[in-house]
Amino acid sequence: MAALANVTTYWLAEHPAMVGFQWSPSGRLWFSTWAFLLSFLAAYISLSLSLDSVLAAFRRKRPLPLGPVPAAHALLMAVVSVAVFAGTLLSAVAEIRDTRWSWRGRSNTTPLRWLLCFPPGTHSSGRVFFWSYAYYLSRYLHAARGLFAVLRRRRDAAARVLAHAVAVAMPFLWLEFSQSFQVLAILASTLAHAIAFWMPAARAARGPLLGCNLVCHAGVVWMHMGVAGGCSGIGAWVFNTLLNAALFLLHCYGRRGGGDDDKGGGRIKEL
Repeated sequence: MAALANVTTYWLAEHPAMVGFQWSPSGRLWFSTWAFLLSFLAAYISLSLSLDSVLAAFRRKRPLPLGPVPAAHALLMAVVSVAVFAGTLLSAVAEIRDTRWSWRGRSNTTPLRWLLCFPPGTHSSGRVFFWSYAYYLSRYLHAARGLFAVLRRRRDAAARVLAHAVAVAMPFLWLEFSQSFQVLAILASTLAHAIAFWMPAARAARGPLLGCNLVCHAGVVWMHMGVAGGCSGIGAWVFNTLLNAALFLLHCYGRRGGGDDDKGGGRIKEL
């Protein structure tokens, strides 16, 4: 059992590729440039609108049969979420164990402070940021759910497409600006996705996760105001917080206006 734990830890947190990871906006890594991100977002929204227009031209109001594709995609995303969650958790533990984070002459920070507030000057490198990059890449795969919503003629398709577009942009900002709080954000997001797939009856657990998320955001503000030098990437954190608020409003809109996946819906609304 100990051997299995050691092997798992090595491949998820101690592999040289993870320990030596460095985020590079110069294009050395896949999908790591602003140009690619903006091009993808424009193409993604354009494709969604085009699919909706084609379906509307054929007066298609009933869901387009997709067979086992959505279920297979959901299974794949659940497996990816579990892997990213485990890797992020083990990597965070390893970073806390190996690294002494400090703020300009102050005493070493606690693990909770590090999780909420990276010290100024933090670079997007190491184990934790490797898994942040893996999470960022997974958002491109997850964006297919927005296209499924269009093809299924869901009433909330527009909200879903915008939500997935925002979900791609946010982790890019985490990496680009070494944003604080991203470790907890990744853990909460991947845990929620895993719960939603593997334990559908336990989806009510998302409520406590949301409450914990709000408390942690308040903790970031307190840390930034109370710690000398503030927190790394606080500007990106503020922007991401506004995006999260917009996502929450889109979710509420979708719950109010969305239909079941198997029911017909209207055409996608103007974005």
